[in-house]
Amino acid sequence: MDRVRVAAAQVSPVYLDKEATLDKACKTIEEVSRAGARLVVFSETFIPGYPYWRGLLPISKWSDLMVEYQKNAVRIPSGDTDILCDAAREADVVVVMGCTEMTDRRGGGTLYNTILFIGNDGRILGRHRKLMPTHGERTVWGMGDITDVRVFDTEIGVVGDLVCYEHHMSLLKAAMAILGEEIHCGLWPGWWVMRRHPGAKERYRPGEDTHLCDIEYAIKEYAFETQTFVISVSQYVPDDALPDYCAGFNIAAGGSFIVNPAGVYLAEPIFDKEAILYAELDADDRRHTKAYFDALGHYARWDLLRLDLRGEPLEPLAGRPRRQIHPETIQELAERYGIEEEKLEEVLRELGFDL
Repeated sequence: MDRVRVAAAQVSPVYLDKEATLDKACKTIEEVSRAGARLVVFSETFIPGYPYWRGLLPISKWSDLMVEYQKNAVRIPSGDTDILCDAAREADVVVVMGCTEMTDRRGGGTLYNTILFIGNDGRILGRHRKLMPTHGERTVWGMGDITDVRVFDTEIGVVGDLVCYEHHMSLLKAAMAILGEEIHCGLWPGWWVMRRHPGAKERYRPGEDTHLCDIEYAIKEYAFETQTFVISVSQYVPDDALPDYCAGFNIAAGGSFIVNPAGVYLAEPIFDKEAILYAELDADDRRHTKAYFDALGHYARWDLLRLDLRGEPLEPLAGRPRRQIHPETIQELAERYGIEEEKLEEVLRELGFDL
């Protein structure tokens, strides 16, 4: 698609309230559809909000909050995702949703920092779990694995994503480019002022220097070095909507923006308020940048430097890894190839799939 309108949804979650936040997400999806957008991106862990309390509290308080966080996490698939899928289908919009995900492993209780992809037909395209939670996040979320290094084919192009400091992982960025990404979604927990080092972050306040945050540089460089359009969405929550125990790491200042493959703003950052940013992506912008610097062509030297994608899914059992397959996928495959669902399920189990 040579031209497509996209949206960055800098809307506030209803903090630690999954049901209310889902309702707000659906209304936003409907709104961007009316505005002509074909893709909408929400912030990191929009459902049910980012754990700004991580690493700040005594373990007893941390444990209580983790239980609350588990109760408000999203299972994929579930009734929660059905709500989002219905909204995406009715709006004819591709939805990229940041959420805290509860593991789908039977008997498990681990959470993941996840991006859920839903097609404009209302089908779940897949998910990306953050590969390495940053600093205190490691007390909240587990790690993704090789299955999370992926892109998704949609009607508007090849869409991919990364979460927060994954944008500083050089080999991961290279992998996304090699996978053929055209439109990138970058999800963040806010915008900060970093005067000396990452351990001294403070929430951005109006009037401060917006350039004291590494997000701007990370996203603009990501766009140029991979020749992708980037929709960067940072979480915004008003000060009075966050509990007092989040004060030590309250960085939810917004700061969402959209750039073209040369790193040029199509929609400039907006701070300290809810907003939906729109931009029209023109494929010629990508062609111009590719003509100058093609990371997958005349500026690649695979004879000198090559990337090795390796690893297996993280599974608790030795031997052949178990894989999940969605019931709708089984039904679709059975209809496509004229196979009875029961017979197909039997074959899939033999191949190592969990049904």
